[in-house]
Amino acid sequence: MKKLYVKTYGCQMNVYDSDRMAQLLRPHGYEMTDAPDDANIAIINTCHIREKATEKTFSEVGRFKKYRAKKRKAGEEGLLVVAGCVAQAEGAEIMRRAPYVDVVVGPQAYHRLPEMIAQAKRSIETFTGNPQVIDTDFPVESKFDHMPLPDSRSSLSSFLSIQEGCDKFCAFCVVPYTRGAEYSRSAAEILKEAEHLVNQGVKEITLLGQNVSAYKVQSPQGGTWGIGALCTEIANIEGLERIRYTTSHPRDMMDPDLIEAHRSCPKLMPFLHLPVQSGSDRILEAMNRKHTAKRYEEVIEVFREARPDMGFSSDFIVGFPGETEEDFEATLELIRKINYAQAYSFKYSPRPGTPAATLDLQVPTNIQDIRLERIQDLLFQQQRDFNNSFVGKTIPVLVEKLGNQKNQCLGKSPHQQSVQIESSHDIVGKIININITDAGLKVLMGRPESGLYVSDKTKI
Repeated sequence: MKKLYVKTYGCQMNVYDSDRMAQLLRPHGYEMTDAPDDANIAIINTCHIREKATEKTFSEVGRFKKYRAKKRKAGEEGLLVVAGCVAQAEGAEIMRRAPYVDVVVGPQAYHRLPEMIAQAKRSIETFTGNPQVIDTDFPVESKFDHMPLPDSRSSLSSFLSIQEGCDKFCAFCVVPYTRGAEYSRSAAEILKEAEHLVNQGVKEITLLGQNVSAYKVQSPQGGTWGIGALCTEIANIEGLERIRYTTSHPRDMMDPDLIEAHRSCPKLMPFLHLPVQSGSDRILEAMNRKHTAKRYEEVIEVFREARPDMGFSSDFIVGFPGETEEDFEATLELIRKINYAQAYSFKYSPRPGTPAATLDLQVPTNIQDIRLERIQDLLFQQQRDFNNSFVGKTIPVLVEKLGNQKNQCLGKSPHQQSVQIESSHDIVGKIININITDAGLKVLMGRPESGLYVSDKTKI
């Protein structure tokens, strides 16, 4: 078989998409490789969220140019594909500035990738001109209708895309322009994929969406399902142990079914990533978030009442245009009130084509740096405190793989924490009660509960 190399940047959705592209190409004779210089096709799956994403994409494709040239010189197939959100937003510019790129494909056209690659190969083989092929349209048909079911036989945890796109149009965000309008996959289609994953050995499923809490479809029984009803139904799949979902928007969270699912469904993990971006109502309005800090706090309290052990994470942007010291202090105050289990924080950087990129009062970089350091100091301390609160407790851990050290395994807690486990027994693939003995900023450490049976004959 020929070799396929995939380099993935960005969110979990991109990870999911990369896996599906690899599956699409497998029937056409391509198997994965970790060596880019060995690849007959190299795919760079790009992300437009981070700073200077476009320039980083050009830098990356420049690195891969030599691998492509090496294959072509040897008379072998050598194709370079740029996919993802930068491809969607900057497709024509990529083709102009990097004419050695053979295929540019946007996120909604992945099901057409084998056809696009075949078209590029025909152009090369018949010398009919420029082999460049581009597809960044938003097709009427769903790409999911044409993509194979995922292959997750080597993984205990798997992503499952249930929703794409966003209709919120936050002033700083490119997602509505690169992923399109909100689209929810049918419940029947999702349940079929979830059952398929569990039959392959998956124990934990994370439901994905750019705005996953906006999920809404007609149920198989004829009513309407949101993400809460969907989680409850997926929980009925025998063999599935854990359900998660990400990423949510505060405006869509007051779903009674979702709140009840967190209250009564033990398979739905007690952890919620709910981006707020700022604690200042003035900045939230400028961001077009369409919620206030108080409303965000109310959402948190509702979920804490339903599930008292719920842990929360969030996203924060510091230095948004016009942010004053008073605005920044309001964000710090919100963080102190919520007390996060973990969070992600970034300096604001303009995204071409977004409303915020043209706003006046851009905050100087040196002030952004100071504010980012202050917010991270607070968030990291909260994360340390949260992790330290588990020391001396026993928690169920999904043991995912062996560690790098002897007698070490690695797993995941219900609250999404990484756990290093000291054990000489074969516990990979199981959910094991672990006594937590120590904690750091990024990881918990522990050993299996004494007297625990890990098989019919082996007792720890």
